[in-house]
Amino acid sequence: MLSAHAYAADRTVYRTTAWSTRVDLMVTEPSLMVSAASILHEELDRIDRVTSRFRSDSELTALNEAARTDTAVTVSADLIEAIIVALRAASLSNGSVDPTVGSAMCLIGYDRDIGQIYPGVPGQPPEPAPIPGWQSVEVDTDRSSVRLTGGTLLDLGATSKAFAADRAARNITAQLGCGALVSLGGDIAISGVPAVRFDVGICEVPDDESCPIAVTLGPGGLATSGTGARRWLLGDQSVHHLIDPTTGLPVETCWRTVTVAARSCVDANTASTASMIKGTDAVGWLESLGLPARLVRSDGHVVTVAGWPSESHGSASVDLSPGQP
Repeated sequence: MLSAHAYAADRTVYRTTAWSTRVDLMVTEPSLMVSAASILHEELDRIDRVTSRFRSDSELTALNEAARTDTAVTVSADLIEAIIVALRAASLSNGSVDPTVGSAMCLIGYDRDIGQIYPGVPGQPPEPAPIPGWQSVEVDTDRSSVRLTGGTLLDLGATSKAFAADRAARNITAQLGCGALVSLGGDIAISGVPAVRFDVGICEVPDDESCPIAVTLGPGGLATSGTGARRWLLGDQSVHHLIDPTTGLPVETCWRTVTVAARSCVDANTASTASMIKGTDAVGWLESLGLPARLVRSDGHVVTVAGWPSESHGSASVDLSPGQP
């Protein structure tokens, strides 16, 4: 899977792991790194307690269990926000990025942390069947309640990592007054004044520090989606985590990876994931939104759209100000 890493000769990088993925943090004031790291971990812990599908004590687990009785559940403001973010992603992507894939994920073996299902699990892919659809989720912000209808189970994995990156970067800037870059598995959020810039290296192999491709980013987000990293065997068949909402099965896509820059990490991640699902239609869709993107076909051919810099020029700036969502 394509991955992105923050790097700079004159800035300190704090690196750790969380949610079975690599975490990078950079700030524009190195003396504030310890405080910034504390804010980052607090945010990651909070979002994990709220949105994890793999924790028995998470709010999302309780909500999914209540779906069996088709009743509304009072939830925290954090979970309401995370669900609204996921439903917005579904709406903006015309249903390509849909949080109601919980049951579909379980049916292909992704019912526990990814590290626990490698290299594979017993079973076989189910028969194709559409997922319930994001319209089956009822959110009442006045009563802080959520109701899942028709046996819907939520999986917020498509947006929660980017959501956490955005929140952590934003909170670091708000509390400490410095620019910040937060990378969760290569999904990157940058906050700070408009003049803040960070260098980001992009590589075809996870954790390849050579980073043959590089871009310079200002406040906003960068995200990559692909099918190479989160892949396992279901019986004797290879499956991955990107679900086609029309079949409930791992999508068959023409893209190896898609990387998108946008105004936030959530928007970038929504667009990159949707592009993997949309296949060849992704190019025109990204162009219409004005989102700079780099798409790599299965044969390695690279397609760039909406002002993504030419790779023949090496490191180059990506302007995150234009475009939607």
